[in-house]
Amino acid sequence: MLPVHWLMRMRRWAQHPPSPARVKLVLAVVAICTALFVVERYVGLPDWMAVDRIDRGVPMVR
Repeated sequence: MLPVHWLMRMRRWAQHPPSPARVKLVLAVVAICTALFVVERYVGLPDWMAVDRIDRGVPMVR
């Protein structure tokens, strides 16, 4: 079930749809994020972008 906030937002968007420029912007951002995900997933990242875990010798306290 959707929170009431999201239902009100959908109602507002239905009554006052976004401009075509805003729709193009959102679709472009989604396309860029999807392209980055696909490249990272199937091609991989270069070694210089890999995150190395640093062992500081301190045990984690929970």
